[in-house]
Amino acid sequence: MNLTASTPGAEAPNPRPSNFLRQIIEHDLASGTYASRRWAGSPGDAAHQATGTIDPARIRTRLPPEPNGYLHVGHAKSICINFGLAQEYGGVCHLRFDDTNPEKEDTEYVNSIIDAVKWLGFDWAQKDQAPGSAAPYQASDYFGFMYRAAESLIESGHAYVDEQSAEEMRANRGDFGRPGVDSPFRSRTIEENLARFRQMRSGELADGAAVLRAKIDMASPNINMRDPAIYRIRRATHHHTGDAWCIYPMYTFAHPIEDALEQITHSICTLEFEDQRPFYDWLMERLCASGLLAAPSPKQYEFARLNLTYVVTSKRKLAQLVTQDKVSGWDDPRMPTIVGLRRRGYTPESLKLFAERIGVSKSDSWIDYSTLEGCLREDLENKAHRGMAVLDPVKLVLTNWGEAFGSDAYTEDCVQPALPHSALAEGQTPPPERVFKIGQQVWIEREDFEEVPPKGYKRLFPGNVVRLKGGYVIECTGCLRDATGRVTEVHAKVIPGTKSGTSGADSVKAKAAITWVGVSDGVPAEVRLYERLFMQAHPDAGDQDFLQALNPDSLKVVQAYVEPSLAMAQADQKFQFERHGYFVADRTDHAPGKPVFNRAVGLKDSWGKQP
Repeated sequence: MNLTASTPGAEAPNPRPSNFLRQIIEHDLASGTYASRRWAGSPGDAAHQATGTIDPARIRTRLPPEPNGYLHVGHAKSICINFGLAQEYGGVCHLRFDDTNPEKEDTEYVNSIIDAVKWLGFDWAQKDQAPGSAAPYQASDYFGFMYRAAESLIESGHAYVDEQSAEEMRANRGDFGRPGVDSPFRSRTIEENLARFRQMRSGELADGAAVLRAKIDMASPNINMRDPAIYRIRRATHHHTGDAWCIYPMYTFAHPIEDALEQITHSICTLEFEDQRPFYDWLMERLCASGLLAAPSPKQYEFARLNLTYVVTSKRKLAQLVTQDKVSGWDDPRMPTIVGLRRRGYTPESLKLFAERIGVSKSDSWIDYSTLEGCLREDLENKAHRGMAVLDPVKLVLTNWGEAFGSDAYTEDCVQPALPHSALAEGQTPPPERVFKIGQQVWIEREDFEEVPPKGYKRLFPGNVVRLKGGYVIECTGCLRDATGRVTEVHAKVIPGTKSGTSGADSVKAKAAITWVGVSDGVPAEVRLYERLFMQAHPDAGDQDFLQALNPDSLKVVQAYVEPSLAMAQADQKFQFERHGYFVADRTDHAPGKPVFNRAVGLKDSWGKQP
């Protein structure tokens, strides 16, 4: 999906791949489907005040999360689709909180959702408003109108108050092979239903004593049309309306009304809501016929949700990971939440690229996690500054350093580009160069030395010559071991006159170049090596307990050494640790003088090789 705004009717600078949503929108714009729509409600309504002055001919999409948890990578796809399409066709996308369930909602989640949408680079302000100047919409702002709509359905004979128990309603609903049974309360008169519904509203009935149901068809093959509940009694303090209400609308009733009041044109949601579309249309037809809403009403369109391997996206299961301390919180870098991905090192651009790459379809399919990781690598390749870090350090001592340079304490500056020239766009100014010191002692990776090398090994072993990247060519002479046989020091001789960038750099041919960090200016750092949270591609498939699929090695913390340029990183700054992968300075725990880095993704996919 190309997320660059364009003018309807104008030729797009970059051709966009067609999909069924674009085709629908382009048809509606060309035919003026919504050009004549006008507000049908009272000018005093909050919804009218919010939307009554907008151009009804523009497309309007919406993102309607329920504020009962943190958004995840699947929501990121929906954000990119809804905001992206509105932006692309010169329209507006509403951020709306479907806050109809007071027992599970909280302002913490409201704030996290707002932050996630803004971080991804989207805004819900109108074209003539400054970014961020418009407050998000809230379903609770329309509770008064929804109550009026419910009474209107009762007055037209399309709703009734049912006082069966929850168990009786469930049993009488039927199933896919058996039609439902009419409630004994279904034949109540309009007057009886109005009176009873007003008693529900005034708090005269206990929680669970009654519900308001739409009167449709108890024999419908679509179970969602078998007189669905549209209001229930729930004495719970709402985070926005407080205790003003003791009855709350059901989501399936509230959502279409919210769309209509906000003059949404294309209500785009995921495929699990496909069976709810008949009720959406049923409700819109009756409220438009009563004059409460304007025609033409919004239309619902469904696309395939994101099914990503090696993750779970159920809010209940994500909450279980947090409450059972399987992760450190909603923003744990192993979590598929947007806050977790952000802390892991993902960028808004990488998630937008991911949404574009996987496309929009009406068929469910699985996307391999490596596709998401590939988008991050692609985004960071040309923007993440390079640096050297040693994650499993062992000391390398250049035993002839003092003889070669006159003093064991002598150090020398090495200079390397922050970005290789191949990563720079044409005409782009190179960033400042990195400067770090080489001396008699440096840290190297433990795996870069083998006293008895395996076949094909080209790094340090006695008698072999390698280059310290950006520094000198050295010849390995041996090592020291402790009482257990563990290598404690590697020894080598420096070959003077072979420093990178000098005329003698190629005078000695080295078989390999290894990364290193100087002991004199290297900075200790905590490095968190994250892997996928689950070992199985489908951790919650079937009846298995998804917790049994947790990867015990999803986090390994090491004490590393990093070059000085990395130690000066700002929180949330991304780097490529040469040879190791892409890393980010942790946005919570990193601080100057106490660097903490998270591995975002390796330089290449290693999971694809696993059995």
